[in-house]
Amino acid sequence: MSHEPPRYVLASQSDATGVLRRLARAGWHTRDGFAVTEPGWDLAAAKLVLFGRVPDVDTAELALLAAARGAGVVAIVDPASDTGRALLADLTRIGPVRLDPDADGAADRGADTSAAGPQLAPEQRALLDRLANGETIAAAAQAEYLSLRTANRRIAEAREVLGVRTTREAVLAYLRLRKES
Repeated sequence: MSHEPPRYVLASQSDATGVLRRLARAGWHTRDGFAVTEPGWDLAAAKLVLFGRVPDVDTAELALLAAARGAGVVAIVDPASDTGRALLADLTRIGPVRLDPDADGAADRGADTSAAGPQLAPEQRALLDRLANGETIAAAAQAEYLSLRTANRRIAEAREVLGVRTTREAVLAYLRLRKES
């Protein structure tokens, strides 16, 4: 199973350089720019991380499309700017996004690094909520406006984050986490 691609929104080039070096040492292939020319849709298996400055909405859209296709993204933009806030909000819908360049390297392999417990993306939580309420994966995907393939991938990522093997175990683990918070 592939790991969650890293997603960073960083304010400076020096922060990005450190992150990119760490990712390259971990086996990720880095490439400047967010335009994706690879013919296959799912880029997660390629362990590709695209990086660069995000000066405008058009570049933010390219970064978002690359992330949606499974590429890692290291965006250099002020997270407090309008473009930075919009990009951060959109990327967060896909999965966890890190703003700290010094985050533990385990985070770049998809492992949980927070003391508060596993960090599930909003889409993962929404799907697990629906499954906990008895919906099928197909019904949950349709209700969340996701393709069945994307829903299955989000649930697989949630299983990995929660450290379980089956979807049933993921739902039970999610319910325990929800109860604790």
